[in-house]
Amino acid sequence: MNTSIQTSSKINWHYVQQVVKWIVYALLFINWVFYIFEDTNRAIHTLTAESDFFKYTSEFATSIDVAAWLILLLMLELETYILEDKDWQGWVTKVVRGVRLVCVAMIAHTIIANANSVKDQLPSVPLENVSDLCQIAGTDLSFVYNLEYTDITSETCAQLPAAERYYNVGVDPVVSTIEGLELERELAYADLIEVVVWVLIILAMELVVRMQDRNITTGRFLTFANRSKLILYLTLVGVALYWASLSHWLYVWDEFLWIAGFGAIELNVNEWRDEIDQDRAIALQEPKQ
Repeated sequence: MNTSIQTSSKINWHYVQQVVKWIVYALLFINWVFYIFEDTNRAIHTLTAESDFFKYTSEFATSIDVAAWLILLLMLELETYILEDKDWQGWVTKVVRGVRLVCVAMIAHTIIANANSVKDQLPSVPLENVSDLCQIAGTDLSFVYNLEYTDITSETCAQLPAAERYYNVGVDPVVSTIEGLELERELAYADLIEVVVWVLIILAMELVVRMQDRNITTGRFLTFANRSKLILYLTLVGVALYWASLSHWLYVWDEFLWIAGFGAIELNVNEWRDEIDQDRAIALQEPKQ
């Protein structure tokens, strides 16, 4: 009787784990839709007729990045939950890893776009002979502060923050106060740090997956990879807390959802490791022929 209850409980726990995992994945997809709208709103204020293709893709870098991570997450789910079964390996695994390479290229684009954003915002270029935003009302310029964009019109200029001087924000047709410019720089650095940290996490996870694919579950490299991931996840929590201090709750919610999503992959990897160790223990106990 006790054995039956324990088995039922274990099966129920596995079911709950799977349900929660796919709810997290669904919420990440919903967040991606929100990012598309957010990128579109920003692009309205930053893109011009002279903007080239890279500029367009850079303004949608977040949407592209999240799409890449969603696909990458699903590929890792496939590889660590289904393809770890030897019956599924072969050309299917190669296709999955090929798709992952495409995702890595998309993420690399985001890193380049974020690095360019940081570089473009480093100079402090003041608007000449402008001490009141109403002087530039109707010139297709926008005002930004804490990632909130406002068209500078005769109706809005008087409500925008007053300052002795205003500054261009990068190369976009956007201006802000010196405090606003410094905040945009900080946010650009935060974006860059976040995407680099996620890349380091995926590299550490890739190392673990490749080694377990060779039935290796212990060793210095695996220990280093797992400890590094813990530090990197804590770094992401720090970035999320920074965004929370600026009331960017969508970013905070999204960050913790991604951590939960990759936590589900970590559970898959751990279960896979336990299966390898169990199979090895059984093989050692079997009598030699």
